[in-house]
Amino acid sequence: MPARRSALGQILTLPNQLTMLRMLALPFILIAMIYHHHEMALALFSIAVITDVIDGKIARSFSQKTELGAYLDPLADKLLLCSTFIAQTLIGTIPWWLTILVLARDVVILATVSVVVLSTKIRDFPPSFFGKLNTVVQAVTISMVILNNVISLRWVGISIDILIWIVAATTLASGLAYMVQITKRLHQDFTRP
Repeated sequence: MPARRSALGQILTLPNQLTMLRMLALPFILIAMIYHHHEMALALFSIAVITDVIDGKIARSFSQKTELGAYLDPLADKLLLCSTFIAQTLIGTIPWWLTILVLARDVVILATVSVVVLSTKIRDFPPSFFGKLNTVVQAVTISMVILNNVISLRWVGISIDILIWIVAATTLASGLAYMVQITKRLHQDFTRP
């Protein structure tokens, strides 16, 4: 469980500042994508992904895990990935069916978690292996798509075709894993004396 800190102390940690910086950069990433400034989109998206990796390492290494960070970091990840999938779909580089699948999974999980939080005492939802894998695969896919927008190379295009199916598979697997995890936790919660 993240350490308890004052509200200001939680905001001022370096990992949380990096997460908020990532969220503030999001509109500029989307504008760059939609207006075909692909080099800028690639640079900004790469920085966002790097700060995501760094903020987690800093939080763990320097005992800067906070309750705020536990909510902000996955929210920032979801906003970044879902919105960039939508932007890339709008400009025709990612198929609609994949973006709908990615968004539907997140909406179903969010709705389920909301119902569970409102109706039980369960408050923590640790990420599954498949959830983490799905996040990494989505980030790699978006990076490759933007790279392909910058320099169209045959191997990049082939990689994207393969990654699209891997994203679909990990999206389904992670959605199923979350549903199984939540079902088990609900069963434990309701059978507890």
